[in-house]
Amino acid sequence: MASMGAATRHNPVLKAFYDRLIAKGKEPKVALTACMRKLIVILNVMIARGEKWDAGRYALN
Repeated sequence: MASMGAATRHNPVLKAFYDRLIAKGKEPKVALTACMRKLIVILNVMIARGEKWDAGRYALN
């Protein structure tokens, strides 16, 4: 949980997702939990495919 706070502040992909959820009126803890889930899903796909992190691939437009 503590690392997620750092990720939502420093990872541009998760920061944009977090900011968008907050702008929609979500509670900060709810937005943080959504970011945690999103990161887990991304990491599971990366492990399954044997890929490395590519911020451009997960960018939120």
